[in-house]
Amino acid sequence: MEKEIENIYNIIGLNIKKYRRQQRLTQQELADKLMLSESFIAKLESKTYQTISIDTLEQIAKILEIDIKKFFDRSVQRK
Repeated sequence: MEKEIENIYNIIGLNIKKYRRQQRLTQQELADKLMLSESFIAKLESKTYQTISIDTLEQIAKILEIDIKKFFDRSVQRK
């Protein structure tokens, strides 16, 4: 179960990175828009285990102009 939880956070992080890049935003620019630290965004996008609240995820989705459900798409490719 813990492995599955860790994997979903990795999937979310990879999708945040994917959609952030599509919007041509740097980690710092996204962090500034969210009033969060760049290191928080970097940890979300990396394989570092990081929890995230639904509220924060919703704010990120709004800034990236996507449906929050897209963060859970397991078909994202690791690079």
